[in-house]
Amino acid sequence: MPSDRRQAARMSKDQIAAQRERARVGMAAGQEQYLPQRDRGPQKRYTRDFVDARWSVGEVLLPLLALVIVSYFFPTIAQYALFGVWIVIAIVVIDGIVIGFQLRKRLSAKFGTVERGVRWYAFMRAIQLRPMRMPKAQVRRGQYPS
Repeated sequence: MPSDRRQAARMSKDQIAAQRERARVGMAAGQEQYLPQRDRGPQKRYTRDFVDARWSVGEVLLPLLALVIVSYFFPTIAQYALFGVWIVIAIVVIDGIVIGFQLRKRLSAKFGTVERGVRWYAFMRAIQLRPMRMPKAQVRRGQYPS
């Protein structure tokens, strides 16, 4: 323990920064001890792998919304773009319902019961852009969990 307060504070700050970096890397890698409570457990891991293995319509929603914002600079196409977004949102909701039914069936077959909130967790993950998901995807597309 250093006798200088500034040096002690600097060492403490460095230790905290190193600890945070380990936690960030561990969470990105999906290590259970670093995950927040909402992401922990075997059913959540299975859900993440199931969602990450499939292509979801929700992944195009955010880029599409950005294009709609740009389309407002061109009034002739803005109305059509907005109509298109509503159609895509409807398709995303239907895709979310399909994911929920598929996941419930698979989870009941594998674990016997389905945790509360797992289907919503899957839907929220499915509408995120794949590179922005946290924890990061651990499986490739098409590599469904068994």
